[in-house]
Amino acid sequence: MQLSRFPSFGTLFALLLVGCICGKANALDSIFLELGTIEGDEEVDRYGGSFRYTPETKWLESNNWYLSSYFEFGVTYWDGEIGTEGEDSLVDFGFTPVLRYQRAIGAGSIAPFFEFGAGAHAHTETGIGDKDIDIPFSFGSHFGAGARFGEQGRYELVYRFQHLSNAGLGDENPGLNFHVVQLGYYF
Repeated sequence: MQLSRFPSFGTLFALLLVGCICGKANALDSIFLELGTIEGDEEVDRYGGSFRYTPETKWLESNNWYLSSYFEFGVTYWDGEIGTEGEDSLVDFGFTPVLRYQRAIGAGSIAPFFEFGAGAHAHTETGIGDKDIDIPFSFGSHFGAGARFGEQGRYELVYRFQHLSNAGLGDENPGLNFHVVQLGYYF
């Protein structure tokens, strides 16, 4: 399936950037860089970044721990090898609501957390390497663990195990699993 009817990577990235800039000044509160690799015998590495918006809502507060949420808007470039699908790269655009259980951030302390997220992804190609994902859309879910640290918890390091699948919407649905590390900064 050719995606010539879909906007180019540059166009989609520009739209994402404009959307981020045009939002409320305090709407986006952090920026993240990401590195990842696919699980299994496929050779795909992933590079990208994301912006987050974190509402100031806390639930189930107990003993300096609480449940919160945030929304992540991300763009990643997947770099693979040419395989049966004839594509060695693609760009992924994602929107993911995330629930996080974390320790409160204290002065100079490390605040560990655990999180779960599930969202939607759009791709510029329908396959990479030997993986035919059939349609340029997938659902993504992840489990993660990490910590915020530094002055006022301005920095964050997180590991995620992420699964992407088109949920059977296409004829093929191989499912893709990634190991991802993110490093972030809160404004």
